[in-house]
Amino acid sequence: MERPTEAVTGSAVDAPPFSELHFGHTELLPTYRADLRNPGNERYERFVDLNVVRDWSLLTWKQVGKPFEVKNMSKEHRAWVEANGGRAMPAKTSWELFNRSFHAWFETDVPARLQETRRELLRAFGRFALRDVRTALAEAVKIRFWNYAHRIQDGIWDPRGKRALFLGLPLHNPRILFLGAAEGYEAMQLSAMYPGGEAVLVDYDPYCMTNRFADFPARYPFLGTNPATGAPKVWYKEQMNLHYVVSDIRALPFGREFDIVLSVGLLEHFPDELKPEVMDWHRKFLKPGGYAIMTTPRNQLRARLFYRIMEDVMNHTYRELMTVPQMGLYVYENGFDIRRHGIIKVHNGIIAQPR
Repeated sequence: MERPTEAVTGSAVDAPPFSELHFGHTELLPTYRADLRNPGNERYERFVDLNVVRDWSLLTWKQVGKPFEVKNMSKEHRAWVEANGGRAMPAKTSWELFNRSFHAWFETDVPARLQETRRELLRAFGRFALRDVRTALAEAVKIRFWNYAHRIQDGIWDPRGKRALFLGLPLHNPRILFLGAAEGYEAMQLSAMYPGGEAVLVDYDPYCMTNRFADFPARYPFLGTNPATGAPKVWYKEQMNLHYVVSDIRALPFGREFDIVLSVGLLEHFPDELKPEVMDWHRKFLKPGGYAIMTTPRNQLRARLFYRIMEDVMNHTYRELMTVPQMGLYVYENGFDIRRHGIIKVHNGIIAQPR
């Protein structure tokens, strides 16, 4: 297990592009959507508090079925396995490959790339080069799918849905621990909604700290709360008390000291025999009365299509797509009571507390 290394952020943003004057505004920027609609989150928008399960103790796996396993792997994954004599790719290697692949898409100037792929496709048709046509067409489909999923629908970050999921918790200056944090988006959203505390972001791939987190756009606006007045306020990354730790989760030196332990897209990467250990990671760092907040990708047609079209970007490791009852049953059977459950655009969301 690796020794932790840390990075800290906390300086003010120069000339922030958005303020409270921009409430209700949304804007498509080259790499993402800025969304300042519904600042008080009076309407739950894209989050639906389903409450489809009234008594989790009565739910069975026979009723809900098992999650859908994404089995198509990326070219990088297949090439690594072949080059290593069929050996299974280590989890950390797959995560490292995924981070570099995924981050490149977040850095893409989407309008410029859309125009470029259009030109490439026309040139390939003009040369009557069938192989080039296929390659250009595949790239055109991927960038259009990414544009829809990330910029148009804003399904990956989903600020309105996640604000609704996180809303109304009885927290004051909370300490937040984000397991498998990647760029740390959800910890920043929580820090904006519940300011004055601290968020510790943990990942065992240093690239997540040095690139995914470091390159997260400093001018991205988070809707949160003004602690002095309780009114809505626009926050930026550099105004938050964020600490990044590079470490294996199993080597973390923390005790039961966090008000929130958060994971986004973590549980679904582990087969059933390892899920109890993953749930224990959430339990072992929580204060009494603290909250575990988790999301997993939803099992829906759009998600299956996404992981098919974007397989070379996304599919480097084991992954499941779940329904809310499936995800909740894993949570409940591993010693948690579920306080809120529902769906956002492409994820299931659960807030739970240890029994």
